Amino acid sequence: MAELRGAEKRRYVADLFSRISGRYDLMNDLMTLGMHRRWKRQTAKLAAQGLRGPAIDVSTGTGDLALELARRPGMEHTVGLDLLRDMVARAESKAASRGLSASVTMMTGDALSLPFADNSFACATAGFSLRNMPDVEQALSEMVRVVRPTGRVVILELSPMSPGLRSALFRPVFHNLAPLIGRLVAGDRSAYSYLPRSVDHFLEAGRLAEMLSGLGLEEVAYRRLGFGTVAVHWGVKPGQSGHGRR
Repeated sequence: MAELRGAEKRRYVADLFSRISGRYDLMNDLMTLGMHRRWKRQTAKLAAQGLRGPAIDVSTGTGDLALELARRPGMEHTVGLDLLRDMVARAESKAASRGLSASVTMMTGDALSLPFADNSFACATAGFSLRNMPDVEQALSEMVRVVRPTGRVVILELSPMSPGLRSALFRPVFHNLAPLIGRLVAGDRSAYSYLPRSVDHFLEAGRLAEMLSGLGLEEVAYRRLGFGTVAVHWGVKPGQSGHGRR
């Protein structure tokens, strides 16, 4: 469930996404009316802007954000990493179909212990995956660790809405519509009952920004998208100029 922590949450989430991997892209399109694709393009553009070198997308799923990073000027090679082999296989197929296999390496790996040396990447992203991590702070710490000085960390994630009329109208719809679509399209109501609950239990946007600052990032900020249901956060790893910028 959404309130699980540690190894128990890891097992639950891994089983859930293994079950729905075949319908993952279709469900994303239906749940966001296709807007997730634009948000991922915006995230990749923000992450790569003014930087040159390799990029990494953590918990890449079927690889959409990693592929967007690979298309950005200055990104020499992109790694898309995910815990689940089923997701990685779908990401590899997608890269091949789009002629990007030479620009992207899709691989299995643990977001809480990235298999890369410190300061390896010009930028690091995570799209709609952070709230599923068994340890959010550790996942972010690993992203900060592998990014070069003056490199950028960018997070795209569903975000709890601030209390008010918009939240009062949207939240009941989300909590009822997501499981219904999940049952009809993916044949898995329970998986998409988890989705709205996972947002409820996730960090509010301001608290996530504070966590990024606490991990040493500078210029931390965020912007809300999707009528306030999504937020993109970013921050810059401090260091001498010239390590990651053009």
